[in-house]
Amino acid sequence: MSKLDKIPDFFDKRVFGLIFDIGEVAKLTPEDKMAYEASLKHKRDAENTYSTAQRIGHDRGLKEGIAQGQYQKAIETALKFKKMGLSVEQIAEGTGLTIEEIEKLK
Repeated sequence: MSKLDKIPDFFDKRVFGLIFDIGEVAKLTPEDKMAYEASLKHKRDAENTYSTAQRIGHDRGLKEGIAQGQYQKAIETALKFKKMGLSVEQIAEGTGLTIEEIEKLK
């Protein structure tokens, strides 16, 4: 019986690659197997950390974008109220902007 050192080209698929990897791991010494499993754990931990950081960054960016959009809408509304002749106090109450922010608008 011949020895299989690499995956034959006609078996070069994910499933057969996984089976080949399992066979390779089974041949490892206990120490090498522990090192291999530790490296897999490290890889999975790194992937999970990256995934979590990416999700947190996305969520934070989304919240900041929404807040920025709401602020921009308040500015637009304040400008309309100003054209309508409302007082600065009324505009502040209607938009949530400060009097200082409204006075800076042109």
